[in-house]
Amino acid sequence: MAGSVRLKDHWGEQRLFGRRIIAATVVILLLVGALFARLFYLQVVKHEYFSDLSQGNRIRIEPLPPSRGLILDRNGEPLALNRPAYQLELVREQTPDVEDTLARLVELELLAADDLERVRRLIKARRSFDAVPIRLQLSEEELARFAVNRPDFPGVEVRPRLTRHYPKLGTGVHAIGYVGSISEADQERIDVANYAGTTLIGKLGVERAYEDDLHGETGYQQLLVNAQGRRVERVGLSTPELTRREPVAGNDLYLAVDARLQQAAEGALAGQRAAVVAIDPRNGDVLAFVSTPTFDPNGFARGLSYAEYAALSTDIDVPLYDRALRGVYPPGSTIKPLVALAALQLGVERPEARRLCRGAFQLPGSSHRYRDWKKTGHGSVDMHMAIAVSCDVYFYGVSAEMGIDRMHDFLAQFGLGDKVGIDIAGERKGILPSTAWKRGAFKQKSAQVWFPGETVIAGIGQGYMLATPLQLAHATAAIAMRGQRFKPRLVKAVRDARTGALREIPPEPLPAVEVNDPAYWDVIIGGMVGVTNDPWGTARRAQIGAPYRIAGKTGTAQVFTVGQNEKYNEADVAERLRDHALFVAFAPADDPKLAVAVVVENGRSGSGTAAPIARKIFDAYLLPPDQQAAAAQATVAAPAPEGEE
Repeated sequence: MAGSVRLKDHWGEQRLFGRRIIAATVVILLLVGALFARLFYLQVVKHEYFSDLSQGNRIRIEPLPPSRGLILDRNGEPLALNRPAYQLELVREQTPDVEDTLARLVELELLAADDLERVRRLIKARRSFDAVPIRLQLSEEELARFAVNRPDFPGVEVRPRLTRHYPKLGTGVHAIGYVGSISEADQERIDVANYAGTTLIGKLGVERAYEDDLHGETGYQQLLVNAQGRRVERVGLSTPELTRREPVAGNDLYLAVDARLQQAAEGALAGQRAAVVAIDPRNGDVLAFVSTPTFDPNGFARGLSYAEYAALSTDIDVPLYDRALRGVYPPGSTIKPLVALAALQLGVERPEARRLCRGAFQLPGSSHRYRDWKKTGHGSVDMHMAIAVSCDVYFYGVSAEMGIDRMHDFLAQFGLGDKVGIDIAGERKGILPSTAWKRGAFKQKSAQVWFPGETVIAGIGQGYMLATPLQLAHATAAIAMRGQRFKPRLVKAVRDARTGALREIPPEPLPAVEVNDPAYWDVIIGGMVGVTNDPWGTARRAQIGAPYRIAGKTGTAQVFTVGQNEKYNEADVAERLRDHALFVAFAPADDPKLAVAVVVENGRSGSGTAAPIARKIFDAYLLPPDQQAAAAQATVAAPAPEGEE
């Protein structure tokens, strides 16, 4: 047929189709090869890596927090224990909506609304997979309330934990300290991995200072979990072998504190703002460390609400303040034995030399009168009598002749004006004034000048001079030991949690106070014995009925300055502006076993208020229980002294 057209090339199409099949086959073979290569890589080359990952998906590592070490007194009586409690913990990565979860916990009254901000900060500060304790020590009612609503709180669990318990409540709290929830600041000073699962950390006192000993080492255990993160016994037919490393408990601490003496001292100070430090002068053991009022540290262990903490921190009597360690007070006449010793050592005065006290002292060329505590004066007194009757005029004259810098250098040997080095944090230095100190303390040139009158009042422990009760007890112990000094310590032994072995901490000697003639000590100690034993001694009432001799020194420190022509009238002065009462002493005087410093804020007088407290402490430590009541009764029945200082 003419003009016909070929519409289809079958052979060409077959060749094209064949080439496409070959190309497709090659591509498929390449893809299959790549797939097998990838499978080989994943299942053979990377088998161990992905096996570990898959194991991690079904096995959870749970930390096992260690049991915190116990704190015991020197006789083994427990002061800080552990007991089981239930707490609420939240894991951030398992909680879909943290804010909503916290809000609903507040609705159930399992969290306090005013505590939410702290909880938020705590959750953010911890790793997303860490269990964060958001509420400590749930009650049985709270446990039941959460159990009913448990399905509505993914990522939140109730877990049994050991929590801190202080069986004697507020006894010794400023020495022992307390524990609280781990804060952001705490995390900067700890090994976070070793605190996984741990809720509490030492915040104050021995609990903080010996945190490394008390905490121990965290262990762990592997748990088999399902896709929802719940613990199961097996997954399918698989029951893997799980490992566990037991935690190592913290070491136990034996304190130097005698719990019986501590309670006796606290009882003697009941209802007063005061402090007592009692030291064994032979080794520096702190046998009693008291600051009143006290508080119950168990509240911090369970977690204080904002309102509870605010009530404590705003209390006008400041129970959280450690008066024994951080309270600084004018030492008043309690430093007169030290000033007398300085006068002997520096050749300023002889023991038998007498000075006339008419009730006031004047510097040459000055009309200002420095009054004695006894308006009519003490007449002619030597060094022994000046200490016994606490004659201000005698020490005004001695200190003026000695000069502030020489007095400073000698008194510094007793630890005044510096930290004495007790084994807990927070100690204050106080002030031991000198010309160099004043130049550094004031910015204005005119205020940097040291005046002779300032030396005069420093000689009776007033003016710029400030000391802590701990420093006063330490200095008194040094007198008792005739210059030998030891660093005060609250912890005397550590019991190893692994071996049970008890490691004694040896006493740490400090540089001794050296004097030219050992007989100087006899003069000073004799004067202090006169304070309690001479007929005119300012604290003679404290000795009555005691079968041992006390060597002491009273002190009364002004809280505010009385004008030159004014008279101090206690009845006209607000209670918190009245004089502080102080007393330092050691006993028995011929074989010292206990040195005590007592400071009672606004306590009127050292002889009338502080000395009887010290007597109760000595009786509690030195006498058997059957003799204590009779000795105390003899003191109560004794007539009050005519004059008090």
